[in-house]
Amino acid sequence: MQKSAVLSVALSVCASVAAQAGQLGSPVDLQFIAGYDGTVQRYVQMLPTGFDPTDSHDVLIALHGHGSDRWQYATNTRDECRGARDVAGNHNMIFISPDYRASTSWMGPAAEADVVQLIGLLKSQHNVRNVILCGASMGGASSLIFTALHPDLVDGVCSSNGTANMMEYNNPSFTSAIAASYGGTKAQVPEQYTMRSPELFPGQFTMPVAFTVGGNDTVVPPDSVRRLAAELQTLGLSDVLMIDRPTGGHSTSYADTVAGLEFVMNAVPEPATMGLLGLGLAALIARKPRSR
Repeated sequence: MQKSAVLSVALSVCASVAAQAGQLGSPVDLQFIAGYDGTVQRYVQMLPTGFDPTDSHDVLIALHGHGSDRWQYATNTRDECRGARDVAGNHNMIFISPDYRASTSWMGPAAEADVVQLIGLLKSQHNVRNVILCGASMGGASSLIFTALHPDLVDGVCSSNGTANMMEYNNPSFTSAIAASYGGTKAQVPEQYTMRSPELFPGQFTMPVAFTVGGNDTVVPPDSVRRLAAELQTLGLSDVLMIDRPTGGHSTSYADTVAGLEFVMNAVPEPATMGLLGLGLAALIARKPRSR
């Protein structure tokens, strides 16, 4: 299906998604002991109403912005957060909002290790089908960083108003927090900034990807994400959607949030049934596109 057609379909379902919202249960505050350093790390989980643990479910992991924590995506009414919850509810997804070393994460080594551990924990507790990442601002950058570092753990990603190049990103409001998270400045640990610059590793993005950016965003300028999206479209490795609002700022509307996530959900493959074998072996499960 042409990307423009997919976008039209995604936009048309926004009203339907909003109408069907409220399909997630109440947020539950949970914790685990981080293998990285033994600290207590917290995350919020919201299960779909009528949750049946014997059924398989997709998981949406929503990564908060700078200065926030796990509760931002779980309870905040801003468009990016509300849209993510509504899409998760509409698709009967398990909704997860982690601290990932709140409040100034930027997907540094500790946050990265926590998300890897959390995905493993979720897969041990639930019958997980696909893992989708989303986030806005720092969360948008972090979702791309984690996906580039661990493409084997991510089945789709939607990034809003993030950066795709931490070597290039230079907002003085955040440089000290980023340095603390990465273990030093760009001059001190350049390898950390390089490996956390997804634009430099486009070949890692073989899963469906959606981006939203604003042309007037001065907090996290859109240029690196525009370049990454263009490169992914050139490579043809994955389904890619770019929602670029030339007059937009550092925010994404409800409609665009839903459109991006619905694009990813429609493009993520579903496991094909292998009932003839009856083995239940992950290595023998074929993949097929979702019906659109």
